Amino acid sequence: MWSVIAKALLAGAMIAAIAEIGKRLPTMAALVASLPLVSILGMIFLWHARPDAENMARHSEATFWFVLPSLPMFLLIPLMLRQGLPFWLALAVGCTVTVGLYLLMVQFGPRLGIRL
Repeated sequence: MWSVIAKALLAGAMIAAIAEIGKRLPTMAALVASLPLVSILGMIFLWHARPDAENMARHSEATFWFVLPSLPMFLLIPLMLRQGLPFWLALAVGCTVTVGLYLLMVQFGPRLGIRL
């Protein structure tokens, strides 16, 4: 149980740090947010729980394929904001598009030989 609490606190601290950095240096906050810190920590925790090379390889490969459908959101949201859409609407549309792209990846990825 303490392990789960520690992981949650670490994740929260990372998000808080990005938000604080972003108040003064938005580009630096974007750089920190773009780092695969969550993926790396997830791999470390997964390896600690189950040190299996094949399992880790599959996890890492699937993470790569699931990052791709999330990328358009980071271009779509600024485009909508610059067109005058409210932030919450732009965020909702960006997230909805991302969920749709995830569903497409899950549906068609394996058909294309992608192991998820």
